[in-house]
Amino acid sequence: MKLTELIAPSFYKVHHDIKQGKHTHYWFKGGRGSTKSSFIGTEIPLNMMKDAEKGIYSNAVIFRRVKDVLRSSVFEQILWSIEKLGVASKWKISYSPLKLTYMPTGQEILFRGADNPKKVKSIKVSKGYIKYIWFEEVDEFENYDKIRNINQSLMRGGPKFFVFYSFNPPESQRNWANMEVLDERTDKYVHHSDYRSVPKEWLGEQFIIEAEHLKKVNITKYEHDYLGAVTGTGGEVFLNVTIRKITDEEINSFDRIKRGLDWGYAQDPFAYLVMHYDKTRKRLYIFKEIYQTRLSNSKAAEKIKQLDPNPKLIIADSA
Repeated sequence: MKLTELIAPSFYKVHHDIKQGKHTHYWFKGGRGSTKSSFIGTEIPLNMMKDAEKGIYSNAVIFRRVKDVLRSSVFEQILWSIEKLGVASKWKISYSPLKLTYMPTGQEILFRGADNPKKVKSIKVSKGYIKYIWFEEVDEFENYDKIRNINQSLMRGGPKFFVFYSFNPPESQRNWANMEVLDERTDKYVHHSDYRSVPKEWLGEQFIIEAEHLKKVNITKYEHDYLGAVTGTGGEVFLNVTIRKITDEEINSFDRIKRGLDWGYAQDPFAYLVMHYDKTRKRLYIFKEIYQTRLSNSKAAEKIKQLDPNPKLIIADSA
């Protein structure tokens, strides 16, 4: 089967990016039916086999937050991929523990739950190094600190690594996974996809019918479930918040800049904000922020000077 018959057109560009090794961290977000999981599930065994041809003994570890769902999700996904690639006969399947071994070289794809940190640290491969890591449904993990700890344990002993993160964006803007994709770093690639870029025959007629029906009866739910949009939870104070990068060009044009400070120390955080209010459009832009507990006055002053060297006005609330 041709690779174009396994990868939806929306993934062609990122496929070439991976092929050229341009980034390390690849974040895949999107709605139902976007085929992001099948894309990652194809990239891992495909690239491991290509590595073997070059004499590189790469291995992979695939995570879910809890191990109980591994077999019915990512394990089956990899089995589907190697079958579609026509190489199933070259892979040895183990169900206890869950493991796939590329028989020509002994390279392994391991499957682990992240609910036991001690076992994660003990992961070892007999040949080569762990080059590929995949966190499926990454938003189910408690926070990025846990992800970082796993990466620090595994990203050793090799010259190049690829870490894949896949998830359907939670409704709330403030969810850690939604915030993490906004954090810019040069070795990160963020990709968004939805079912509309997938060949209809891959999804089936009923999938399209269900999506279009939800679009008619509940557009917000449709945008979240099928387009992977962040729509808010309904329990937030403000429902019309947009989190995005505010460019330097925009900031230089702001002419109604205000500053606010709210004292805090222990459980109550110290908060300092720099913002601009667009009176005509009734929009508030918050572009600088300090938000921290247990911050002394001297440390707070130091942080403010670093963040905002020339404050013209501070509105203080010492209540």
